[in-house]
Amino acid sequence: MHTSTTSTAPLEVWTTQALAEATQGHWHLGRIPTQPIKRILTDSRHAELGDAFLALKGERFDAHDFIAQVAVQGCELAIVSRPVDVDIAQLVVADTRLALGQLGAYRRAQNRQLKVIALTGSSGKTTVKEMLSSILSQQAPTLVTRGNLNNDLGVPMMLLELCQSHQYAVMELGASHQGEIDYTAQLVQPDVAGILNIGTAHLGEFGGRDGICRAKSEIYAHLDAHGTAIIPAQDDYYPQIKQTAQAHSQLSFGPGGEVFATDIELLPQSSQFLLHSPAGQAWVRLPFAGLHNVRNAEAAAAFALAIGIALDVIVSGLDTAQGAKGRLNFIQKNNFLFIDDTYNANPSSMRAAADVLSQQAGIKVMVMGDIGELGDAAFQAHKDLGRDLATVALDHLIAVGEYSQAMAVGAAPDKIQAFSTQADALIYLIKLVKQDPTQPMSFLFKGSRFMHMETLMTDLMEKL
Repeated sequence: MHTSTTSTAPLEVWTTQALAEATQGHWHLGRIPTQPIKRILTDSRHAELGDAFLALKGERFDAHDFIAQVAVQGCELAIVSRPVDVDIAQLVVADTRLALGQLGAYRRAQNRQLKVIALTGSSGKTTVKEMLSSILSQQAPTLVTRGNLNNDLGVPMMLLELCQSHQYAVMELGASHQGEIDYTAQLVQPDVAGILNIGTAHLGEFGGRDGICRAKSEIYAHLDAHGTAIIPAQDDYYPQIKQTAQAHSQLSFGPGGEVFATDIELLPQSSQFLLHSPAGQAWVRLPFAGLHNVRNAEAAAAFALAIGIALDVIVSGLDTAQGAKGRLNFIQKNNFLFIDDTYNANPSSMRAAADVLSQQAGIKVMVMGDIGELGDAAFQAHKDLGRDLATVALDHLIAVGEYSQAMAVGAAPDKIQAFSTQADALIYLIKLVKQDPTQPMSFLFKGSRFMHMETLMTDLMEKL
């Protein structure tokens, strides 16, 4: 069963006693493994001697069906919700999905030295996470959420990678339904917790921004009594968020907050600004483009200050931070600049990306894929986005996907080219380049993950 990525980081072994204690499980037929367990994993492809295979059950799969396979691969232990007829030690638990959470929480509780930051928000999570990684890793080993391991399965799997050498952890908590962040926050037990913003990502699941705010605000429910709540001062939900976190010490960021930037200079591929904080002021030279990334840096600085990091260390970390793959990565090829922002998208991040593109050289071409998880608001949201992007100083807007026509309606037909497929869009892009191949051009590709806009970008690059 392929349900997760597997870390190659050195992990601390589990005793059979700890496994049973954490999950409140019992050993089937009294058979207990004789060797400690080095890893707990849910991906049968990687199971081997020394591993415990945890058999998850979903709507369309049941990993109990793969236990015979992992036994052949040398795995000597399966964590199951029902015994199976396979010659392998089996720890039987009430629910393997909940057992995964129990194991993650147990590992978190073992690491008393750890200082944990938990963050959530509708946009910017990955970038703030990378900035914090750059800051905290200067001080001590830091565990940071990889990829999108931010849900009720991904968070405990990240916690399983904790070891005694880690002094910090930066945990991203995502929400696809009410109660999910409450559950994952309980597992990670944060010392500092905060919300970056309340946008429109996952709008369909929550029925509106009020529901999104309630879901994100669950992050404060399990904040340490002496911990700090990070609050987005500029967000229009600031009063509600502040109220939710009223039991805790608070630190706000952004315009109107306690950690904020002034004297901002936005450059084509970077920015610089004066950072103000309760710990003093300092100049930051940020290797990220766009005002939205200045806001992300304000947030990262607030989280770091709240966990006790000195201002000079924060500045050094921000100055040397690197963006994640697919997050405003700049790629120069001959006369063409490609901006890869294909990792994901929501309406606010799409607008921010357009502003970054507007600062680049030559002919500016924005290639947009559909935005997902907007529910019944999808058509209107794409229409509004088309309207807004038509006002940005760009030369060509190209929309691809089911909602490309909605963007065209919002922008007016003469402002945007709409295509239902990437193949059709590629033909148009090649014609655009051939009109004057000596003219510098800047392309930005962006869309929700399921649109795989990086494929269209790569196809165009190969034609040049």
